[in-house]
Amino acid sequence: MTLRLHDTMTREDREIHPAPDGTLSLYCCGPTVYGPAHIGNFRTFVMQDVFRRTAETCGMRVRHVRNITDVDDKTIRQSQAEGKSLIDFTAYWSERFHADCMALNLLAPEQEPGAVGHIEQQVTLISRLVDKGHAYRAADGSVYFDVSSFPSYGRLSRLAERSITTGAAPAEGEAVASDEYQRDDAVDFALWKARKPEDGPNYWCSPWGEGRPGWHLECSAMCMCHLGETVDVHSGGIDLIFPHHENEIAQSEAASGAEFVKHWFHIAHLMVDGSKMSKSLGNLYTLGDIRAKGFTPAEARYTLASGHYGQPLNFTWDTLHASRQAMARLRKAARTCDVLDPSITAPLVRDGLGVFEPAHAALCNDLNTPAALGGLFTGLRELEKKGEAASAEDRNGLRVMLYALGIDLSEDKTTPDEAPPEALALAEARWKAKAAKDWPEADRCRKELAALGWQVKDGKDGYELIPVAS
Repeated sequence: MTLRLHDTMTREDREIHPAPDGTLSLYCCGPTVYGPAHIGNFRTFVMQDVFRRTAETCGMRVRHVRNITDVDDKTIRQSQAEGKSLIDFTAYWSERFHADCMALNLLAPEQEPGAVGHIEQQVTLISRLVDKGHAYRAADGSVYFDVSSFPSYGRLSRLAERSITTGAAPAEGEAVASDEYQRDDAVDFALWKARKPEDGPNYWCSPWGEGRPGWHLECSAMCMCHLGETVDVHSGGIDLIFPHHENEIAQSEAASGAEFVKHWFHIAHLMVDGSKMSKSLGNLYTLGDIRAKGFTPAEARYTLASGHYGQPLNFTWDTLHASRQAMARLRKAARTCDVLDPSITAPLVRDGLGVFEPAHAALCNDLNTPAALGGLFTGLRELEKKGEAASAEDRNGLRVMLYALGIDLSEDKTTPDEAPPEALALAEARWKAKAAKDWPEADRCRKELAALGWQVKDGKDGYELIPVAS
């Protein structure tokens, strides 16, 4: 089965080609563990997970590597501020990240290397670049990549189209030591950062003196260490295209002489109530914030996967309510078809998908999750018409789609899944009436819900529908 995906480098939808043995290498830029990951981060990780699952349903074996950034400007600065060792500090936030991943039903990567555990590989990579004339040691002991030595620098992010030029060797002050920078400019970037007093005990020895690796270098070294000099698919958020991925290409290809990545897969930003996520707006929501509003991680995942990865997704609390209702219908259908067994793994697609063939085809066509979800519910309507005449292929198709989308229907606890449609409709009507300050209508809906055996537990931005205790 053909799997196509948009490639950032060529700006075209291209077919994904695994190795002759069916293996596909996938490298994903992971979290920087200096605090809790927010739902914007998890939109990227969820879509990467959907891609991996979809590739598996197409018969591929995915060698998935996702890194942990456990040493950079942010981790050092924050661990120092809290008076903790870098190892203890990043271990705590790594565990928090893994717990959130498990709650969101993300498949664990085959390998999850950390930057601290790969210092030797990073020093070796820098040495190769220095020996080949692509990097130089500055007066302070830091080592920088010479962008002018790599003529194709900027092709991923189309720097040339934005009239940005590299010039010759940079003048003093044109090299960038910071791990992250926003300038749309092709400037020399740090591969090795000389030890500074504010780094505290966080430094290592190298041929250029004591210091630590630059952030951009870490991913190249870990990717090449675990997947080789050329990887099939490399993924991250669109904010990483420049400078991070641009720098990865330069340092990797300059060192190896081989193509670094065959296919670039980038996920667009998550918006919140139509605005960009930011600390100043107070909308950097975490999975803990979602749970505090009474929603489940499964509902959060459904929401994060509901929009096409190539377009910004607008998150609102209302979208979580809609996800709750959609999952209630899915759970009912899954029970009817007897596909809720948690031991079920992805069936082979060649076994047939029945009425869910179009839904799976949508996933295979540039990971079109909105169309896939539409096809999923179209398939459910067909199942309802068939009743007991539903075929084994139909049931297999439902299993495949639930697996590919990573929809976990097993956590049916206090969510309104058992509520009849009229109760769900009343709960939504009451919520809208309350928002409009139509108190008589809200009270009427509440009384009718009580008569049906249900009550509403309100939160600040959401509600929970639970059965009245008998």
